[in-house]
Amino acid sequence: MELGETEMGNRPSWRKWKSFVHLRSLWKWVFGFGLQGMKGHCKFSIFSSFNGVLAIGSFLSFLLAITFAYLLVFPKFRAPIRTYEVPRSNGSASECNLFEGGWVRDERYPLYNASECPFAERGFDCLSNGRKDRGFMKWRWKPKHCDIPRFNVRQILEYLRGKRVVFAGDSLSRTQWESFICMLMTGVEDKKSVYEVNGNKITKQIRFLGVRFSSHNFRVDFYRSVFLVQPGPVPRRAPKRVKKVVKLDKLDDISNEWIDSDVLVFNSGHWWTPTKLFDMGWYFQKGGSLKLGMPISSAFSTALETWVSWVENNINTNRTAMFFRTFESSHWSGRNRNSCKVTRRPSTKTNKKDRSWISEAIIKVVKKMTVRMTVLHVTRMGAYRSDAHVGTWSDNPSVPDCSHWCLPGVPDAWNEILISYLLMKNR
Repeated sequence: MELGETEMGNRPSWRKWKSFVHLRSLWKWVFGFGLQGMKGHCKFSIFSSFNGVLAIGSFLSFLLAITFAYLLVFPKFRAPIRTYEVPRSNGSASECNLFEGGWVRDERYPLYNASECPFAERGFDCLSNGRKDRGFMKWRWKPKHCDIPRFNVRQILEYLRGKRVVFAGDSLSRTQWESFICMLMTGVEDKKSVYEVNGNKITKQIRFLGVRFSSHNFRVDFYRSVFLVQPGPVPRRAPKRVKKVVKLDKLDDISNEWIDSDVLVFNSGHWWTPTKLFDMGWYFQKGGSLKLGMPISSAFSTALETWVSWVENNINTNRTAMFFRTFESSHWSGRNRNSCKVTRRPSTKTNKKDRSWISEAIIKVVKKMTVRMTVLHVTRMGAYRSDAHVGTWSDNPSVPDCSHWCLPGVPDAWNEILISYLLMKNR
């Protein structure tokens, strides 16, 4: 049972009063004892003689010694020392769980203008694509028992100086990568000093994108790896329905590019569905043999075990801060989940979208790891945000989108939490 504000405020004062009463009783007893002694031995003439002065000094010294001894023996009366727990690495409940909370209106948002950021792809810039209401950009994530530190762009730019940040995952990882860069660019005076290292434009198909902040000498890279494990060609004598395979026991062949990093952020989940896999001719392979009947949930867990083994054997955790973001809530509706209705305000209920078997599988496997991995458990955060999806405000309005998020928007909150972890680790 939680204490109310009045009870919490009064309890320390009550303790101090109780301490004072105990201490006053002690002084009264000691002083009375000393006074009686002086009466018996000195007949009150003590105050007019040298012996009297000496006796008073001895008595006061004795009184001080008794007081200090009392405080030492009964330390519960000392001033209380406050301690604050930081969120645990797996995002589980603690004194301050950053992922338990709600969205609050904040007129200081958004943190940037997507139209002025060359690294926010057109498909996620909902305002430029015709969205009229701007309310979806005015919400800040507020944990229940604490606050996420206000975004300080100069502080994080200095922290990242000389470092390399890597995002590896699917298109939702690319969205977070874009958000991260746009947030950081607000603190860079010369915008031309920020550029894609190969001169590439931000597109959905490209496997690697790297943006360099030359003024602060760091890079922010994105690697497209929708499964994290390795996709492969069809093996010989495979059934005709098999078009491609996912090699569950081998990490993606671009994973070597992730090793030399200071911050490493993973995500996976949106491609682990029947429509993305079986309907498209993707099946699973392990140890050189096809697993045509393997359930998607079992395959995902197997892939995560492969990922864990790779991380534990390849990443220097003394250097690299690692994160895994959980499944991001989508808001498809209808019998075939093909209807996308974007609301004007966040939902007041999660409508059971705050849980995901994908997120639970990620948390379960991370708890068993022998190295430090921080889970960014964002599933519940997104469950309320039926207002923040791309919908029809994309570069292809004929195809509604209730999976991806508008920028600025929800991914900015993920990055505010990511940045708070990094700066906390630095302190």
